[in-house]
Amino acid sequence: MKIRTLVVIIIAAVALSLSVIGFAQVKRPYHDGTVWDVAFIRMKPGMDTAYMNYLATDWKKEQEAMKKAGISLSYKVIASEPHNAGDFNLMLMTEFKDLATMEANQQKADDLSQTVSGTDAQQMEGYKRRLEIREVLGNRLSREIILEPK
Repeated sequence: MKIRTLVVIIIAAVALSLSVIGFAQVKRPYHDGTVWDVAFIRMKPGMDTAYMNYLATDWKKEQEAMKKAGISLSYKVIASEPHNAGDFNLMLMTEFKDLATMEANQQKADDLSQTVSGTDAQQMEGYKRRLEIREVLGNRLSREIILEPK
């Protein structure tokens, strides 16, 4: 009888502690999604076609190579109407699984960039040429938030 009572008490204690743990956990209606690197670009007046040609060739080639290598998940180019003369009119977006993966693959991405886009000197020359047709206003790392269904 004593053993049976002790077993019942232990089972009840375990059940109570598990329900308290379950009750104490916070249930949020969302979870973290992927991470996006977003570049804000202002194309210079009259240079839309020249910059879009660069995006459709060299930039896309590097983005596709990063996807194929498993460094990134996807990429997008978003056009936007500027709110004022100094505002961006393009967002270049690259999606990564998460920050940890993005950071862990930094050397792999640098090596791939050397293979696809050329040496550091060649890449710097490309940056100089693109200065004539666009201005980079800034970059942001943003995390997608996935809303849970009700």
